[in-house]
Amino acid sequence: DYGNSYNQLKMLGGDVMHSKGFLGNGIIIAVIDAGFYKVNELDVFSDLQNQILATYDFVDGNKNVYDDHTHGMMVLSTMGAKQIGKMIGTAPEANYLLLRSEDVFSENLIEEYMWVCAAEYADSVGADIINSSLGYTTFDDTIQNHTYTDMDGKTTPISIAATMAADKGIIVVNSAGNSGNSSWHYIGAPADASNIITVGAVDENKNFANFSSYGPSFDGRVKPTLMAQGKNTIVATSDNEVITGNGTSFSSPVTAGMLACLWGSNLTKSNLEIMDAAIKSCDR
Repeated sequence: DYGNSYNQLKMLGGDVMHSKGFLGNGIIIAVIDAGFYKVNELDVFSDLQNQILATYDFVDGNKNVYDDHTHGMMVLSTMGAKQIGKMIGTAPEANYLLLRSEDVFSENLIEEYMWVCAAEYADSVGADIINSSLGYTTFDDTIQNHTYTDMDGKTTPISIAATMAADKGIIVVNSAGNSGNSSWHYIGAPADASNIITVGAVDENKNFANFSSYGPSFDGRVKPTLMAQGKNTIVATSDNEVITGNGTSFSSPVTAGMLACLWGSNLTKSNLEIMDAAIKSCDR
């Protein structure tokens, strides 16, 4: 019983994979985000604790990621939630690394380098998938700002690192961004990286969510790579409830969890082969 979270899973064929026993078993997903507030306390994660292999806060330099921000918690819930009748994530049997690289209280280029550190850490402990519901375009110090010409997958530190992670055999799944309605409607970094899955957002009826950022990348590659439910997505809250949330921050992990299930059913395939299968099967 998936509760209200069934739709976002079924849309991607997750009901079929789960019914065949593929729930992310044996796959390690690194979640690089802004903090995982109360993940160690909330009921929706009570059965997940033994699957959290490691935590690290690259902003504060310690292992406590449970005291900072709710964003990573909500992101994680779309993959790792396990509460019958209330919410089941797309990869409830995967193993997780919870890594904080984003400081929500400021926006500085150093956060891209902290993401690089987190990605290196994830690689060093055997992560198969990185979910990154983050994106960078402008900063508190405008001299650090990125331009659209930078969105070529080869310029920003974080996008260079995301491509390197893909080259190492990791599936990197990144949110496209929520700027579709603004003058900067483009993807951010590292959504422009090469050989990663950049995820846009649709609603529960598969209609395009107009806030979802779009490309192409500056060098002409199709972005987003594919779409999942990022509007009215079911997510957990810090007071033990579930609500609907909007953002490619949520369509990205919904997808990452599904890719974990798919890879778990095809363990001999490479990251690029799994990504290619997903790309060829999608309709937008």
